[in-house]
Amino acid sequence: MSAPKAMSLRFPDPAQRAAIAAAAKQAGVSMQEYILSAASERATAVERRFLEGFKASMARSGAAFAAEPGSMDPSAEQRAAKQEARQEVERRERGHAA
Repeated sequence: MSAPKAMSLRFPDPAQRAAIAAAAKQAGVSMQEYILSAASERATAVERRFLEGFKASMARSGAAFAAEPGSMDPSAEQRAAKQEARQEVERRERGHAA
């Protein structure tokens, strides 16, 4: 079996490379380990946000299916809650896009 190849670490911005190298040195790991760890942490955070949103969606869906057949027309309170939830999702999306 052949030896694993090293990750190519090319940075067009020397300042970016220096900042990453300094952070990796401070953490006591190689640049490759530092970058892979950061990518893993970011992916885990994205997964966590997705699962939280999915669970909230499932809870709302479950509540809708559990409703009485004659109560399918949402009340003003339900419409307000839905609008608030939509605004919260939009705020989170704007906050994570920055």
